[in-house]
Amino acid sequence: MGKSRRERALPENEAKAVTRLMRVSPQKLNLVAQLIRGKKVETALAELTFSRRRIAHEVKKTLQSAIANAENNHDLDVDSLVVSQAFVGKNLVMKRWKPRARGRVGRIMKPFSQLTVVVKQVEETA
Repeated sequence: MGKSRRERALPENEAKAVTRLMRVSPQKLNLVAQLIRGKKVETALAELTFSRRRIAHEVKKTLQSAIANAENNHDLDVDSLVVSQAFVGKNLVMKRWKPRARGRVGRIMKPFSQLTVVVKQVEETA
């Protein structure tokens, strides 16, 4: 008895990884996600390794997790993986206050983001 197995949301040749609560605004994270969209996995890893953006290290960890999921959970070939999707979503926003002149207050918003990376196995053309 027990619950029946849930249908897989992705096709058989895809795997994904999600990182939540990344301490960066979605707009800044999307700039880094644009670097890797549609590229081969080893090219994307190289670009993230040498990127000067602070959040590139976290994006690289997410991409490596998606590659590991593809290899271990779905038996996909690592050498033929391509980043098919890399999209960014909003998460919580911490609100902080800073005292300003004449008894006023300045609101400081500290946004968090979440990143989803989907890798896809493609057949190489000869």
